[in-house]
Amino acid sequence: MAAVPTNTRAIVLAFFVAFGGFLFGYDIGVISGLLVMPDFVQRFGQENPDGTFTLSESRQSIITSLLSAGTFVGALGQAFTADRFGRRPTILIWAAIFTIGVAIQTATIDSIAQITIGRFIAGLGVGAMSAVVPLYNGETAPKTLRGTLLVLYQVQIITGIFLSYVFDLGTHALSGPASWRIPVSLQLVWGCILLSGIFFLPESPRHLLGIGKREEACVVISQLNSVPIDDPLVDELVDELQYAIDAENEGGKATWLECFSPKNGLWKRVVNGMMLQFLQQLNGQNFYYYYGDTFFQSAGTTLSPYVIQVILGAVSVVGTIPALWAIERVGRRRLLLIGAAWQAVCALIAGLSGHFTLAPPNTPIDSLTPRNKQGGDVLIAFAVLHVFGFSLFWGPTPWVYLGESFPLRIRPKAIALGSATNWVWNFLLSFFAPKIAGDIGPLILLIFFGMLVVAFVYVFFFIPETKGLTLEEVDEMYRSGVKPWNSPSWTPTLSQRAHEKAVAHEVRQEREKDESM
Repeated sequence: MAAVPTNTRAIVLAFFVAFGGFLFGYDIGVISGLLVMPDFVQRFGQENPDGTFTLSESRQSIITSLLSAGTFVGALGQAFTADRFGRRPTILIWAAIFTIGVAIQTATIDSIAQITIGRFIAGLGVGAMSAVVPLYNGETAPKTLRGTLLVLYQVQIITGIFLSYVFDLGTHALSGPASWRIPVSLQLVWGCILLSGIFFLPESPRHLLGIGKREEACVVISQLNSVPIDDPLVDELVDELQYAIDAENEGGKATWLECFSPKNGLWKRVVNGMMLQFLQQLNGQNFYYYYGDTFFQSAGTTLSPYVIQVILGAVSVVGTIPALWAIERVGRRRLLLIGAAWQAVCALIAGLSGHFTLAPPNTPIDSLTPRNKQGGDVLIAFAVLHVFGFSLFWGPTPWVYLGESFPLRIRPKAIALGSATNWVWNFLLSFFAPKIAGDIGPLILLIFFGMLVVAFVYVFFFIPETKGLTLEEVDEMYRSGVKPWNSPSWTPTLSQRAHEKAVAHEVRQEREKDESM
């Protein structure tokens, strides 16, 4: 009797690998609190004539931006290791590099060069994880759960950001270097947790089949489905995958240039992946993280920046949880459309309200008028709704799309390009947004409103629905040339053909066995 397959092991592995997103979120979040901690400012800032210390904007930029530089390099670099060594070794290699970078930061006494080099090295690991985690989970997850398991990556990112804010809040009042060394050094623990995967993480079965290791792929398939290796289901699934992978890889080994080939719509997929990452960064949610404390104060609140960050982080976590359900029920395309409309409304109202009603920055609380406070309350309310909407719609969905849209031959390279695009725009926004906001204030939200309108139009005309399809069926859909707005009703045939071929193969083997007896 055939065993009944379960997805328990696949879910556990996906949750563990998604921890790479936790590294991503925690490392990004923790630095914002460090930059205002007195001991950190004294060690890495510059002394003023009156004996006080200041961390200049240029030094803050160096400390923060080198992480983004490292993430860009790491996102591209993982494509080489994923193809050459496999997905599992790639996760372990870059987790080790991240841990080394954290150790360098933790050991720093007062050298800004050392801490920035440490952040660059840690950034290599963070950037690589941002690409290899969607790659690995996309290749190992069952198609009915793939979207949910890829959303786990965004859940871990947001959880990492939230916990980094909590630790910053808990340690910022400590005297001496413990105030910043504790939250930084905790990343050593996170890195070691991911490194422990060497003891139980399997290789991607699709990668194994792609390099001709069928027997090892059978072992992994049996483990992921929790059935014996001699169960008929294993051979059937492997045959189906092999058939589809062979069809994908007819052109042989891919080059970077092939990512933009017109063949089978490859360039469309890669551009879509890059555009979704670009538009995700221009959603405007980061603006609230950077300037939320200013607007809260304009509304009359006395909350510290640390508490404000924790509040926004908690809203993000709460918003991401429903996405685990919605991604497979509502679909990728519809979530992106709803999210673009939702966030555009929030950005428009918040931007206009803030511009016309808020008091100038640094206005004393006792000088705020009722109009100032009411305008601040409106902006805060729509800021929370904006952040919540991002976490539910545009936070997780672009990463899901990135992890499931490319054929095996170019998958690591295409995902690397999408992830690198995210990091380039992350860097550009963090570098230029403060100056733009300083010049035009809350009206910067109208720029994000305009980009969200662009996002809605782009998704409607160019992003197809991939819900409920295997990775190989996604490839078939692009090959078919179906229009994105018709894609929700499109029906695949590849899996059925692969299944029929696998069954025919088994029947032929049984017949040959009977004839030989």
